[in-house]
Amino acid sequence: MNKIEALLASENTLLLDGAMGTMLMAAGLESGDSPEEWNVLYPERVRAVHRAYIQAGSRLVLTNSFGGNRIRLKRHDLQGRAAELNRAAAANARAEAEAAPHTVLAAGSMGPTGELLKPLGPLTYEEAVAAFAEQAAALAEGGVDLLWVETMSDLNEVKAAVEGARASSSLPLAATLSFDTRGRTMMGTTPAKAAEALGTLDLLLIGANCGTGPDEMETIIDAMHQANPGALLIAKANAGLPQLVGGQVVYDGSPERMALYAQRMRELGARLVGACCGSTPEHIRAMSEALKA
Repeated sequence: MNKIEALLASENTLLLDGAMGTMLMAAGLESGDSPEEWNVLYPERVRAVHRAYIQAGSRLVLTNSFGGNRIRLKRHDLQGRAAELNRAAAANARAEAEAAPHTVLAAGSMGPTGELLKPLGPLTYEEAVAAFAEQAAALAEGGVDLLWVETMSDLNEVKAAVEGARASSSLPLAATLSFDTRGRTMMGTTPAKAAEALGTLDLLLIGANCGTGPDEMETIIDAMHQANPGALLIAKANAGLPQLVGGQVVYDGSPERMALYAQRMRELGARLVGACCGSTPEHIRAMSEALKA
């Protein structure tokens, strides 16, 4: 039994963390900057976000490496530092997990490349596999407990990420897709089809994150559970839906609303529940209290 399986055996519902990007923006990250570079430029600010979520009740935190593959890092001319930045991301999360008063795991976040795979785009499958393999190796070297492929819209890119991760690490694997408010990924995949397809990849955990608020996530998780009843499901909804207020994007989900969402996810069969865009430690704290009820 690995660490995540052991923790799930002792917890009916495992509380995850919330948003990283918006928290770093509140700490000074400018639009257009690389969040991943902050792992080495301002490691204490990154660690402070992890620490805040842990103090709010998170039992698993995701590394600040969402855009850490070399293809996405090329936007910031950082592709040559992919290994360094991912190792640092893992080390930051690992340090806070080990300093926690309770068991906390660090999961290596692996987001999409930002490019479409051929024939729809310029990226070959082999290039994607290589980029994910490099990222996974660095995250593993930095000390994560598992690898967490997230916010995907293309099942082929999920397969590339899983293949790359397995080529360079034996760590447990999780994968989540992002669905829109119509209940489909950008590539048109439904939650049921996603659950079935992910079920063929021998992943420890599958689920959904981002894309929708708590209301839509209910429908998504219910459909995934029905399609793959034996799966250990992840739910990480946004803190409501985004609205433009005074020129700024604000999410309308209050901590109280997200607390109800956490309870509802548990009822629908999700074993791991967290939050995504727009969420803060206050949301996670409310969810933690709700899951104790």
